[in-house]
Formats: sequence, C-alpha cells, structure tokens
Amino acid sequence: MDAQLLRVVREQVNGVADDVVATRRDIHQHPELGNHEQRTPALISATLRPLGFELRERVGGTGVVAILRGARPGPTLALRADMDALPLDEDGDRPYRSCVPGVMHACGHDGHVAMALGAARVLHALRDHIHGAVKFLFQPAEETYGGASEMIAEGCLTQDPAVDAVFGLHLEPLDAVGELRVRDGAIMASSDAIRIVVHGKGGHAGEPHACIDPVPIAAHIITNLQTFVTRRFDVNSPVVITVTYLQAGTAFNVIPAEAVVAGTVRTVGARCRDDETIRPRQHVEARRR
Repeated sequence: MDAQLLRVVREQVNGVADDVVATRRDIHQHPELGNHEQRTPALISATLRPLGFELRERVGGTGVVAILRGARPGPTLALRADMDALPLDEDGDRPYRSCVPGVMHACGHDGHVAMALGAARVLHALRDHIHGAVKFLFQPAEETYGGASEMIAEGCLTQDPAVDAVFGLHLEPLDAVGELRVRDGAIMASSDAIRIVVHGKGGHAGEPHACIDPVPIAAHIITNLQTFVTRRFDVNSPVVITVTYLQAGTAFNVIPAEAVVAGTVRTVGARCRDDETIRPRQHVEARRR
C-alpha cells in the first residue's frame, strides 16, 4: 500500500471512529439473544443499504449478508461478526448499560458488529481500490451453537460471489486499546455443550433408603470431571471442562427424581476434540502388550 493510499485509509478510519463507539454502545444498550435478533439486523441493514451494499437478510434465521464489489476483478474476502448477547443481568451504572433485563452483551458481540460496520464504511469509500469483493457476514446465534452452520447451509459462502477466505476477530478486554494479536494455527478454542441427566427415584427426605438419590451422584460426576482432563489427556493437550449448571429438586425435604449437570468442553484442535479421549486407553493397551 503506497503512502498516499495509507493516508486516505487512516483518514477514513479516524472519520468513522466516533460512530463505531456510538454504534457499539447503542447495540450494548439493546442486546438480543441468539435467534431472536431483530433490532440489530435492522440497524445493520439501515446502515449499509443507503451506501448501496447488496443485502441478503434473514440468512440462517436472522443473519445478514452484505456485499461490496470492488472496481476491479479479484478474490472475495469475507469479514464475519456475530450479533447475539448472553442471558445475564448487567451490573454497574454506565450510561450505556443494557436496557433489557436478563440480557447483556457480555462477550463483545456488540463491538464485533460495530467494528464490522465501521470497516464496511471505510472499504466502501475505498471501493475503487478494491480488487474483487468483500462479503460481510453478520451471524446470529453464536452463543447457542447454530448460527454459523445455518448461514453456511443457506449459501453465505458459496452464493455469488463465492468466498475465498474468511476473517474474524474477537475482543480481548485484557489487551491494551489499539493492540491486535495474531498467530499461526488455532487462536480460539472450540466450545461443545455437555448435558448430563441423572435419573433416580424420588421420595421423602426422611426415607432416603426408599429412594435413589440423584444429587450425590451428580456431585460425584462434577468432582470427577475436574480430574478427568488431568488423568485422561496428555498434559500438553489444551482441554478445559467447565461445569456451569446444576439443577435438582424444588423443595428442601424432597429427594428429586433427577438431577441435571451442564457445562462446556473447550479444546484447541481437532485431535483433542475428536480423538483424545480414546488415545490414552489405546496407549495403555499398547504398553500392556
């Protein structure tokens, strides 16, 4: 990039910076859960439609695909931003805190959308210098495991123009403002949900001998999961199991009929995610032979 064009890029970025902050705070005040995004996609379309972007709405449910075609032929790059929030109450007294009880942008997706819109405006101003096209993928339901696959199933990567590469990022509140980190290989862990239902036999707490109590069984599962990784996986394997949910019973003097344990398994790389739980057993058997 020559010095003159770089100067133009910087001017355009500085020109949208305040709007990016304002957009992020606006989205932060109006968070929406996965597959229920309505206001956020409408804001995206209202921002990009006047600029002449080709829009495809309700892709994969509530997703938006926006296409910017450059002045010259070339590859198609996609920039991806997720939109959904988390089911949390927001504490604090910031003026832009969530206005929606029980819903909060606690994972930075408000910033992802705002930055993608800012990038869209900057690239639109530079479209005469673009070789190829840029596709903006505003994805719903990242937190509920499905938005990306549904958008892909509806052709967001293959429909004209087909995408040659996808770029995405994630906010890191512990890094300094203006700091960007990249690396070869995986940089974010995959996340798989786990849900375990323990079926017992309910009854009165005064007659535990006549019941099959699922609560202590669930407790043993939780404590044993904490050592599962350290005893079943190679010490160099990046694997984390986190239990975040335990539900059992509705009264203090009634043994429930079931207990539910849920959480996440986070891994980096397909080998850990798909094969590693089998590999330690294979290694043991090989040593025995």
